[in-house]
Amino acid sequence: MSDSEQLESGSVPTPSVADTTAPEPKDAPRSAPAESRTGTDSGAARSLPAHVASDTETIVHVMRHGEVHNPKGILYGRLPGFSLSVAGRSQAGAVARSLADHDISLVVASPLQRAQETAEPIAVQHGVVVRTDDNLIEAGNTFEGLRVSVGDGALRKPRHWWKLRDPFTPSWGEPYLQIAHRMLAAVNKARVEAAGHEAVLVSHQLPVWTLRRFLEGKRLWHDPRARQCSLASVTSLVYQGDTLIDIVYSEPAGESDPRVTGA
Repeated sequence: MSDSEQLESGSVPTPSVADTTAPEPKDAPRSAPAESRTGTDSGAARSLPAHVASDTETIVHVMRHGEVHNPKGILYGRLPGFSLSVAGRSQAGAVARSLADHDISLVVASPLQRAQETAEPIAVQHGVVVRTDDNLIEAGNTFEGLRVSVGDGALRKPRHWWKLRDPFTPSWGEPYLQIAHRMLAAVNKARVEAAGHEAVLVSHQLPVWTLRRFLEGKRLWHDPRARQCSLASVTSLVYQGDTLIDIVYSEPAGESDPRVTGA
């Protein structure tokens, strides 16, 4: 696996923050109103209100945004001004149509433009307003704004090599465990608010994939080429009461290569 690829960016009980820790070193080789914005680093589980039956089914669809217009092929991360491409808008529409007959009562998105634009057609379809949750934002990355492709990018410059020293945390960006905790906080909040219905959360590839690995009890560092998280894909978390009973992955807009720069 190249450095540039590394950089781009069942019945399972809901884990609490205390249940999962960062990998030990020895394991290494193995647009809504402002008041609707939320954000917290706590992934602690929330319980359903007392009046909600313990066997109530709630589904939280965690979606990756559509394709982004990125002609320079940079790692844009959290930079503003990156909107969906024409294909990305088509992908968002395809997902909205696939969810048209679902009981969607809540749509929440990352504050970044591409996520907001992806969420909009889904919200319109169900007559709700897109809310913003900062916990759904893209992962932080020190290579943000640079090209990281092999041969013509930032990795040709020795001053950047020190950033690659630890692929397990990782050293060049937001810790995987921190990503998992904030994503779980967003899911838990939506799960409680949409109890008995369905919610859609629009985020980004690395946060969505990290959340899934966390919920499945897998190590958080991984090979980016193996991510099952295509553009505009949907990872549906099915809850019975407070218990996660299934994780279902789907690609309403079709498959895409997780290694594609600018996706």
